[in-house]
Amino acid sequence: MSEGPSDTAQAAISGSERLARIRLALSDNVGPATWHQLMDRYGSGEAALAHLPELAQRAGAGRRIRLFAEADALAVVEKTDRLGGCILMPGDPHYPELLVQTGQAPPLLFALGRTSILQEPCCGIVGSRNASANGKRFAREIATALGRAGHAVVSGLARGIDTAAHQASLGTGTIAVMATGLDVIYPDENSELAEQIAETGCVVTEMPPGTRPRAELFPRRNRIIAGLASAVVVIEAAIRSGSLITARLANELGRDVYAMPGSPYDPRSAGTNRLIRDGAALLADPQELIRDLRDQHTSHLQFREGQPAPHWKRSMEPPDQTAVTTINVEAAQRVVLELLGTDPVEVDDLIRESGYGPKEVHEVLLRLDLAGQLERHSGQRVSLVH
Repeated sequence: MSEGPSDTAQAAISGSERLARIRLALSDNVGPATWHQLMDRYGSGEAALAHLPELAQRAGAGRRIRLFAEADALAVVEKTDRLGGCILMPGDPHYPELLVQTGQAPPLLFALGRTSILQEPCCGIVGSRNASANGKRFAREIATALGRAGHAVVSGLARGIDTAAHQASLGTGTIAVMATGLDVIYPDENSELAEQIAETGCVVTEMPPGTRPRAELFPRRNRIIAGLASAVVVIEAAIRSGSLITARLANELGRDVYAMPGSPYDPRSAGTNRLIRDGAALLADPQELIRDLRDQHTSHLQFREGQPAPHWKRSMEPPDQTAVTTINVEAAQRVVLELLGTDPVEVDDLIRESGYGPKEVHEVLLRLDLAGQLERHSGQRVSLVH
């Protein structure tokens, strides 16, 4: 492949701190939102790991939280190295900026191939696994036009539309986002395609090597596709389709969603036709998309330039924790628990209804997360675990 785990992709964070951040990300009950909150609070993975057992105990965890062992983290790093890949994390030069802006960027991205492509303008193309000939043709036309215009194509390495989009953009740059480990290609038939993508583009996943396909991992994969892309194109999708999840996530992130219209008699077009009815842009000409993306890319660049990095990306100085440690978290937790149920609610609504400030409410949510009582949803929504 053209680029492996280079120093330029990973030079910003020391070796011991990288290992600590990997351990933190793979420890019990530490999802992306909790990882970022711990990093914001303590300023480093090493400090967060040191405080995690005490935090979990205060959270009321029924058992001692399991920290991911250093030996196991080293094994993950070594296996990734053997595969020819690297581990990216927020703060690394090649970690995608658009993904950081989602607020719940994966703490770890296992990457194989040309990691610099993750910083290039990208557009997602997703759709039916059981795609029609016309659907695959349109996917290839869109992917080819995007490549010529300097945009990488992001998709999920699935059969049908994903495969067509990746194949058409091999020469110009494509990113395959997987729900499995780098060493577990799914579906098997796309193993050769994954190797080809790694030669000129990049294969990425947030799952460590050895992870097998599981149903709950595919929506997580879809959120990365939506987060990487400045826009998402849906080409054929049934009403109950993972592609519609990607479209919804993209819409929640403020990314534009485009859909190819289709026959009302074809169930593969039912989802895309509904997207158009609900406000997605009808897409029939690739050049319309290219013109829109050219304008959007300029605005995204201006937006990124104005965003300050979190303190733990700029400096290893620990943050001031006074505001966190002096608040009445116990009282806030009782109120927040009364407001929470198994139906998702927006965090902003919890803050407003509880009468407590953002620091108190986020501290309560951190405790509930570490205790395994909280479930995070897209759109900054949370609920109690069923």
